Amino acid sequence: MAGALEPHLEALRRELRAPDPTVLSVLLALIAVIVTLLIWRLVQGRRSSRKAVLLLGLCDAGKTLLFARLLTGRYRDTQTSITESSAVYRVSNDKSANVTLIDLPGHESLRLQFLERFKAAARAIVFVVDSVAFQREVKDVAEFLYQVLVDSTVLKNAPALLIACNKQDVTMAKSAKLIQQQLEKELNTLRVTRSAAPTSLDGSAAGGPAQLGKKGKDFDFSQLPMKVEFVECSARGSKGEEGDADFEGLEKWLAKIA
Repeated sequence: MAGALEPHLEALRRELRAPDPTVLSVLLALIAVIVTLLIWRLVQGRRSSRKAVLLLGLCDAGKTLLFARLLTGRYRDTQTSITESSAVYRVSNDKSANVTLIDLPGHESLRLQFLERFKAAARAIVFVVDSVAFQREVKDVAEFLYQVLVDSTVLKNAPALLIACNKQDVTMAKSAKLIQQQLEKELNTLRVTRSAAPTSLDGSAAGGPAQLGKKGKDFDFSQLPMKVEFVECSARGSKGEEGDADFEGLEKWLAKIA
């Protein structure tokens, strides 16, 4: 066997001693492909290790009812959470596809503390907005969302982000389009007025200011490193407690990212 390979090895030695430009080009192309494949596998491995979908939002936005409806389909009375709740959510048309839903407290004194604990495991984030109270709460909603978006871990992992405009069964609910426009305006104002470097959720400066969006341009969600989508939904549903929830868009999005 060694004798049979010797002529080929000798030819390779000659090529290496006096490399042909074509051979070098091929070798460099092969190396580039191998490096790209290794990087892709590394990224995919890290993504597959992140199986959590975090439910975030202010108090009374409807996160816990959405959580319960997604898992059981049934209505239940809820109260303000003081700790997280988690469960495996299986995509209805593909039982092998699943994610871990984690409902995090929305109280101002707790939400960043719990987000700090779970943010590294997030494949995606569902940010739930109360569409009825939105006009009154827009500044608080934007403040919380801003803190999430400038966090160093969130920026690095770039989990998919869904803004779920909840309580659409109520007549006075604001549309997803209006909510998007108002949030972009408020986030742009926050970006401009923050003179100090935004800190990460653990209080560190994370190497200096994080740039939200593109410098010199008014902020919009398309400028973020993660894909951002908006859906209108209702955890309560148009028929109240006895009816079904209305969140087909949310279910389709969860199936897509699972």
